Order: sequence, then C-alpha cells, then structure tokens
Amino acid sequence: MANDVKPRVKVPKSAAVGEVVTLKTLISHPMESGQRKDDKGVLIPREIINRFTCDYHGVNVIEIEIDPAVSTNPYFEFDVKIDAAGEFVFTWYDDDGSVYTEKKSIEIA
Repeated sequence: MANDVKPRVKVPKSAAVGEVVTLKTLISHPMESGQRKDDKGVLIPREIINRFTCDYHGVNVIEIEIDPAVSTNPYFEFDVKIDAAGEFVFTWYDDDGSVYTEKKSIEIA
C-alpha cells in the first residue's frame, strides 16, 4: 500500500433535475512506473493506481483504465447529468490490491 494516499473529490452540494454538473477528483499517489531507479541504481517497484470508477445510484458513470504513463497524483474531471438526489461513490484501485473509496452526496435544488 502506498503511503499517504489521500483521495479528494469535489461534488456540488445540490443541482436541479436534468442539470449537468462537473465532478473533480484527485488522489495523492506516487504512481511509480517501475522504470525509474533509486540513488543506488536499484529499480523502484511499479506502484500505480490502475483503475478509477465512479458510480451514481449504483450505476457506473465512468470507468478509466490507467497506464503507468499517468503522472503522480492523477486528476480526473468529468460531467454527469443529475436525475435525482443521490450518492456518488468514487473508487481507485491500486496495483497492490488496495482500494480507496470516497463518497459524496448531491441534493436536488
């Protein structure tokens, strides 16, 4: 498990039915590709977030497969059309089997 992994998400507190809102996510993670060497010349093991998903009302709204070329602290921004009050579940999957989850609710204005 990577040290100090911290998922952060930004979801509006409320929206009108039919409104399209922008969701923003960032996770603090080193995203080591497995190709760099430390100061002693030893390869640093691969350690990346390899998949990200977001579900709304239990339905997947986005799924991203992540390659080692993605930089440290991956950031994603995407739009979702709001049809009712509900909860977003954001999930990041790490190479080592760790799963990081953040949940945020949105109300109808």
